[in-house]
Amino acid sequence: MIRVVLADDQALIRAGFRALLEAEESIEVVGEACNGAEAVALVTEHVPEVVLLDVQMPVMDGIEATRRIAADPALAGVHVVILTNYGVDEYVFDALRAGAAGFMLKDTDPADLLHAIRVAARGDALLSPGITRRLIDEFVSRGRPVQGDLSALTSREREVVALVGQGLSNEEIATELVVSPFTAKTHVSRAMTKLGVRDRAQLVVMAYESGLVTPRR
Repeated sequence: MIRVVLADDQALIRAGFRALLEAEESIEVVGEACNGAEAVALVTEHVPEVVLLDVQMPVMDGIEATRRIAADPALAGVHVVILTNYGVDEYVFDALRAGAAGFMLKDTDPADLLHAIRVAARGDALLSPGITRRLIDEFVSRGRPVQGDLSALTSREREVVALVGQGLSNEEIATELVVSPFTAKTHVSRAMTKLGVRDRAQLVVMAYESGLVTPRR
């Protein structure tokens, strides 16, 4: 069972998402919040696998809520998915850097949203859609400070981080490097630990920021 917390300041949107999610036997909505502060409190109380956060909410926005969730060691297993009406914007990029696993447009196809929740729940980044890659390309190409010390990585770990940045899954990385999926996952986990990032989304951003992956022009 995947437990989910919903956070959006519009009650109608929350009701729509709840109806969609609770129609799935494997998903349970354990709480609803109308602002980021309520969302953080609910996540702390229920420790769900996934939290769907609107970017712009009163009291506390989705970015600050994401930052607080990511900073709490007790919530390390909680994966934040940002919901937005606006597509590629700096709010979403900042949310990814704050610790979000990815983002979805509010008008996304219901099947895609359900898939995204399952992807996030198992700890993978929601970075396959082209819109996310365009977002990272756009903002990293403007120049951002590197947030981690890549010198701590081995040459193989740097190679793995570059492949994660290109959007490859553990299975695809294993094929590329001719190793087992378990070995690929181990390299990814070690790189995340050394760089102090909580999930693959932040690892992708760092791969771009560091120059391991070059933004398309």
